[in-house]
Amino acid sequence: MISQADCDCFYSRSSSRAWGDACGVFGLLAPSTDDLSRMCYFGLFALQHRGQESAGIAVGGNGGIDVHTGMGLATEVFDEDDLTRMRGETALGHVRYSTMGSNVIENAQPFIGEHSSGPFAVAHNGNVVNARALRCELEDCGTEFEATSDTEVITQLIARSPQDSIEKAIAEIMPQLEGAYSLGIITPDRLIAVRDPQGVRPLCIGRLNHEGWVVASETCALHPLGADYMREVEPGEIVTLTPNDLESMQVMDPDRKACCIFEFIYFARPDSHIYGRSIYQSRVRMGHMLARQAPIDADMVMPVPETGIPHAVGYAEIADIPFGEGFIKNRYIHRTFIKPSQRMRSLGVRMKLTPLREAVAGKRLVVVDDSIVRGTTTGPEIGLLRDAGAREIHLRISCPPIKYPCFYGIDTSAGRSELIAARMNKQQICEHLGADSLEFLHLPNLVKAVGLPKSNFCTACFNNRYPIPVPDDLRGTKFDLEEATARA
Repeated sequence: MISQADCDCFYSRSSSRAWGDACGVFGLLAPSTDDLSRMCYFGLFALQHRGQESAGIAVGGNGGIDVHTGMGLATEVFDEDDLTRMRGETALGHVRYSTMGSNVIENAQPFIGEHSSGPFAVAHNGNVVNARALRCELEDCGTEFEATSDTEVITQLIARSPQDSIEKAIAEIMPQLEGAYSLGIITPDRLIAVRDPQGVRPLCIGRLNHEGWVVASETCALHPLGADYMREVEPGEIVTLTPNDLESMQVMDPDRKACCIFEFIYFARPDSHIYGRSIYQSRVRMGHMLARQAPIDADMVMPVPETGIPHAVGYAEIADIPFGEGFIKNRYIHRTFIKPSQRMRSLGVRMKLTPLREAVAGKRLVVVDDSIVRGTTTGPEIGLLRDAGAREIHLRISCPPIKYPCFYGIDTSAGRSELIAARMNKQQICEHLGADSLEFLHLPNLVKAVGLPKSNFCTACFNNRYPIPVPDDLRGTKFDLEEATARA
């Protein structure tokens, strides 16, 4: 291994960027179907909330792998001709939000690699924090890179492994990878699922018609295909799926679990389950806890749609205040939260939400949302309600203040300056946003609402306690690789 000093060319600092969502991985083994690529497309459609910048599907069969990727939503990337053309026995899909590497076609997944045992494709959700050092080492060995993503680094490591099978190659490189990685991998006849030893990002397995298998970032992607949930991929585990068999290899024993608690607060779809817990019911209980912790006299409890809805339902139940809609959401606009452009995010608020003047005028409102990251959308939302005649606005947030960046698959690694709670205290945030009062759910109440031990979760964005060490010189930005390449 080369020293970190030899990799200084890959480190830089740039302006703060958007806090982005996690990616979505969907793998399928269905050798007896003619609709493999279409089924994979439906799986990606169910995971579209996890990434909206690019999408791709790789299909394996007859000894080879075909891949089609493009920029935008799955509905924009694939047409009927694409899905009809791609036939095989295995399929791997990906929807991306960029957390390492720019939003360009070269970084769209899945990535295709060639191992001595044959071709394979990789799709990745997470962030490998030592990708720059690993890439430096690979380049010193003569490896050429076409993209600037940590997923390409993973692909090249597997391809260069001298082991005689893909599974052994994966097992060999896992100890080299630091950070978060939930991987879907296909060969022409196998589907493989891999999870980092802390289990930061979710990954589950489903059974399809007793002869096929599904691997997905969330359980919500199983239902559209009629697949039955089997279990989660365990932290540190490699699972190989063939038509009639499931083989498990526990490569690394986790010293602790560290599932991102934001999956329960915001990222995951409400109809998904993680650790056997319903995301929807967990969010309702967060609302319960918030109502008990921070009661207020009001006329109506309203959510910021759509992720705030179950939180607000729970608040209204305990507060015994009527639940109502104060915003109508344009359902044909993407989540403003994961837009990479600040200008587009700001413009998107008015495009996304329209206040119901008749419902809010003259009312004392409890406005419930899942989180405040920068405050760039929350302030304008409160302004819309003020313009519609709201008399009082009491903001209630179903998580603690977000004060620290994430390095495990969420795009805030540039630093704390973009996080409003890192710059302001609660009263200052309240005044900045224009609310009459503001309360955040306390961390113990958040954990209690989920109903699992705190030790199961990564809560670093709240308390600076990172479960996987991130050296200071690794705390760069998602653009480090291409900026370094441009300087070279």
